[in-house]
Amino acid sequence: MTDSSTSPVPKGHPPGLYMMFFAELWERFCYYGMRALLALYVVQQFHKPQDQASLSYGAFTALVYATGIFGGYIADRVMGYRRSILLGGLVMAAGEFALLIPNETAFLFGLAGIVVGNGLFKPNISTLVGKMYEPGDPRRDSGFTIFYMGINVGALIAPLLCVAVSYWMGTPAVGPDGSPLLENGVAVIDPEYRWGFGMAGAGMLLGIGTFLAGGKLLHGKGGAPEGREGMGWTLVTALGCLALTPLVYLLLANKEVAGTLLLTLSGLIIVFLIYSGVKLGTVVLQRISALIILLFVNALFWACFEQAGNSLNFFAQDHVGKKGLFEFEYFQSVNPVYIILLAPVFAWLWVWLARTNRNPSIPTKFGLGLVQVGLGFGVCLLAIQSFESKSMGMFASLFLVYLFHTTGELCISPVGLSMVTKLAPAHMTGMVMGAWFLSISMGNYVAGLFSALAGESAPEGAGAPLSGYVGAYTPILYMSVGAGLLLLILSKPINKLMHGVK
Repeated sequence: MTDSSTSPVPKGHPPGLYMMFFAELWERFCYYGMRALLALYVVQQFHKPQDQASLSYGAFTALVYATGIFGGYIADRVMGYRRSILLGGLVMAAGEFALLIPNETAFLFGLAGIVVGNGLFKPNISTLVGKMYEPGDPRRDSGFTIFYMGINVGALIAPLLCVAVSYWMGTPAVGPDGSPLLENGVAVIDPEYRWGFGMAGAGMLLGIGTFLAGGKLLHGKGGAPEGREGMGWTLVTALGCLALTPLVYLLLANKEVAGTLLLTLSGLIIVFLIYSGVKLGTVVLQRISALIILLFVNALFWACFEQAGNSLNFFAQDHVGKKGLFEFEYFQSVNPVYIILLAPVFAWLWVWLARTNRNPSIPTKFGLGLVQVGLGFGVCLLAIQSFESKSMGMFASLFLVYLFHTTGELCISPVGLSMVTKLAPAHMTGMVMGAWFLSISMGNYVAGLFSALAGESAPEGAGAPLSGYVGAYTPILYMSVGAGLLLLILSKPINKLMHGVK
């Protein structure tokens, strides 16, 4: 038997990684395309105030990630990863196309379908990437960073295409007297955001096709659990999705209940993880303890970061505006541009630091991520104090905000995905990956509450004043930087709990 510690590292990456790169690219195109337009559409189509649109956005994005805990369990025990991914993609596509109907009930049912389908797709394709590598394979972190670039290629092109379609299908805006509105001599267009949702749904169908076409590259990995090979289990799961969709609809319509449910579910998952660790021994228990700490950190990070499609999107609309051909919605593509440019740099950096024994520990990387996302909001607050609304200075500062957020994200998100596949016991990887996405879910829900702080000061039919954004972003700055510095101080004892996982 060959000692894996002395085995040569294979060159390159498994071919299945690149297939999943493109499948995830199109799935993220689907999600980020509709995410860029969601809160704006709620205000435009249903005439909701900005704070209510922010809460709706937060509840939806929270539930999108919360269902991953069930999707991971179903893949582990019932369906296998491949069939879960395919069924989830189909349900998501159906939800996107339901958003084309300009009716609030149909809209909420469409969102509910996206929530349910994402729960089967998102955690399981990430887990399947991890299963392409043997334990201890040093290519794993680099592989996840490549996979993460696929996510961000999809996130980059989604707002551009979905927004372009929305404006193409839009109508000229008119003033109170019925005359066309002009800006710098050019007619102002009121976008039809629902057609952007249709474009997002088409992207999801491309993702499903990619996964089907490249299935052989997985070499049998991700198949159904033993004894669950028949299609009957797929039918049962599909019926379960059908039954779950109306329940998610009710949660989206009752956002406070959704928050209570997410908090309760998070508590139960923590208890379950601790119980599993106790049963499996001291080393596993300590690793799970470290994991739980980092799940809390992850939730805090996303509570800050996920202002992007919510309050920062409204901020761009209210106080940055259109500059030339650059529509304010295009800021939703700035973060993925930075990811694509910087992810290879970070992937190389972690490998180079590891070779020289200077690679920061996972808790240290998380602490650095929190500090950087907080500094991004510090830049935004400084810009509010320094520049006038809709000035070029305000426009340029938002690019710097997203740069800080991106470097923080690269210290946490791809590193965290890889960490989960290494810390989780092998028989419950999907479940623990679901817990990771549940922590993102809680962060998204809290993000909606922070965004609503800015929107509460918005007059009827108008955007929030700059003071509203100051009131929302100041506590985020102090909270994230303070927590990040505390984590840097505690990184060594937390790292010891991980027993060599790097």
